[in-house]
Amino acid sequence: MTQAFRDRVDVSLTVNGEPVEARVPAGQHLIDFLRIELGLTGAHASCEHGVCGACTIRVDGQAVRGCLTLAAQLDGAEVWTVEGLTDQGSISDLQDAFVLRNALQCGFCTPGMLVAAEELLSGGAVPTRAEIREHLSGNYCRCTGYEAIVDVVENVAKARAGKAQA
Repeated sequence: MTQAFRDRVDVSLTVNGEPVEARVPAGQHLIDFLRIELGLTGAHASCEHGVCGACTIRVDGQAVRGCLTLAAQLDGAEVWTVEGLTDQGSISDLQDAFVLRNALQCGFCTPGMLVAAEELLSGGAVPTRAEIREHLSGNYCRCTGYEAIVDVVENVAKARAGKAQA
């Protein structure tokens, strides 16, 4: 066992709106802490190099790679997973649109896509298709291609903007 896993760090954070106190191995990644310690398995560990986006989590309002972020770094942080965003209803329109447009197949990338898309849309603007592609470029999908995913994000952005104006 490496020193980073023998050494433990106390952290207090908020996960999906709930306070969490834990003693974590200094070298444990956020994705492993969430999946193994808290049972939040929506985000996936895949490439473990930060390039595929399957482990995308929101930390203090920003999408981060859970495989590159250490749990020990998160003392005082606010963490939202796809489960928490689902429970609070903030991504229900995206989820419904993903299903209706068939923008998911195996679903492995979908949690990370949803978190990344919500980050993009949370500003309230309607991004261009190029901006959507750029923002989601770090989230790989091996099943659907990206056209349906870009369509969904564009349509949800337009629908949210329409609701904001009404």
